Amino acid sequence: MTIRVLVKLAVISVVAGLATGCQVGGAPVSERDGYFTWVDEQGRVRYSPIVKPPVKESDSETELATTSAGGDPGVKTRAEASEMSKALAEETEYTLENYPDASELAKDGYVRPGERQPYFTWRDAEGNLRVSYFQPDTRSDEEKGRVPPPIELTPASIYHAGPDLEPREPVAGSDPDAFAVLGIESGNEDYFARFSESCCRGLDTSNHEEWQKGREFGVDLDPQSPVHGFLTGTSPFQLIDLASVADRTDFIARIRSYDHDGIVVPSLVFLDSEFQPVRLVTDLVSPYEPETWSRRGFLEAWVPVFPAEGERWMVIFTRTEDLDRQTVIETDRGPKAIPHVDHGEIGLMMAEPD
Repeated sequence: MTIRVLVKLAVISVVAGLATGCQVGGAPVSERDGYFTWVDEQGRVRYSPIVKPPVKESDSETELATTSAGGDPGVKTRAEASEMSKALAEETEYTLENYPDASELAKDGYVRPGERQPYFTWRDAEGNLRVSYFQPDTRSDEEKGRVPPPIELTPASIYHAGPDLEPREPVAGSDPDAFAVLGIESGNEDYFARFSESCCRGLDTSNHEEWQKGREFGVDLDPQSPVHGFLTGTSPFQLIDLASVADRTDFIARIRSYDHDGIVVPSLVFLDSEFQPVRLVTDLVSPYEPETWSRRGFLEAWVPVFPAEGERWMVIFTRTEDLDRQTVIETDRGPKAIPHVDHGEIGLMMAEPD
């Protein structure tokens, strides 16, 4: 065998030995224990070591014993174990950086200061891997329109039969303007009694409307509507029969007064089956909704109705003092005054529970 052949055989043996060593001792990084793979924002595959949890102080004795017995030398001495415990205690100490305010963190989409915005990867039409950053949507379901907001009853002045709600002698420390803020009028019972004297046994019932469930229905106050002399002034009125909802304990009525060369500011009086007043609602603080391409502008009020309390009829009318006022709104051309009138269209609907 020549020297050249011997040299070739030696080289082949070395190469084979190196190849065998790589196959035995080496493995793809993704298959090694303690690593996980992930894709960064540039679409590149990355490998990161899985950090083992630090040794607890209570386990230091066991780990030291394992080390001395020839196990994995993770902790060499008691001093190192003590330093690790101190570091762990420092990391779990409460600070604003480690534990930011939950409400503030939620507003930022749970992205901590200094962290990158969340992103997602995608491929374009040419097959290139792309990265897009996004701002988390932190709005609530109600703000997104997925959940309807709760109904808020419209502030109003309410009169009813029964004892006066105002105490005869002021309580020490009470606010004398509190009843006015809450819509409780002084002399509530006296005013309601005086209103009841002029209402409502003599009302014309030939033009009444039935309450319709499950949809909005409209009623009109027009020149053909019956007229009655209320304590608040002579006014056309519309009588609504609540017999179809008499089986309900209570419900909330949505009342919309539509704008057409003026707007009706409604007042309500609820009557029992003998046409005696049970409750009077006036001074409704109704917000104005401007017109759109699909509907007219309107005033909207949410008023509770209590059939279980004997309310069998609802009367819609206007007051003379409301006719002397106007509703002012802001438009692109500046303020606009809408006159109050006693003739117009009113939409009624029951607010159904979700």
